[in-house]
Amino acid sequence: MLIVILLPYLFLEIYFSLKMLEVIGAFWATIWTIATIMTGGALLKRAPDTIVGNMQSLHRGKLDIQSFQDANSAYFLGALLLILPGVFSDFLGLGALLYTVYLQFVAKMRPEQKTTNQFYTNKGEDDVIDVEIVDEHTDSNPRIERD
Repeated sequence: MLIVILLPYLFLEIYFSLKMLEVIGAFWATIWTIATIMTGGALLKRAPDTIVGNMQSLHRGKLDIQSFQDANSAYFLGALLLILPGVFSDFLGLGALLYTVYLQFVAKMRPEQKTTNQFYTNKGEDDVIDVEIVDEHTDSNPRIERD
């Protein structure tokens, strides 16, 4: 199963890399590869800050749990694909990073939702239970002394 996925990927990677070499030359292709590797490394280095920011958006209600998972997964996948040398993997990585940006902007356009915290207890009028006790058996038990 892995060979079914890897074989077309490798052919596309080689094809696009050779086309890029033909169009921009070996020097600029080398610069391109080094730049994308450094960009992918810098994105991986910033990953903890990105996850914390996504967690804060999740807490504020701007991201749901599925968008949170998708954004973090796409971010890591995009950074890893940028680190791999090759033009096709770079375009796939940029696509994954653009998907992350898309999720962030869509999430930021949504209004903040009031999140319920399981540890928060509302003190005040909501905790009051109004009860009236009615004694229906006032004269039925002669052993109880009544005032």
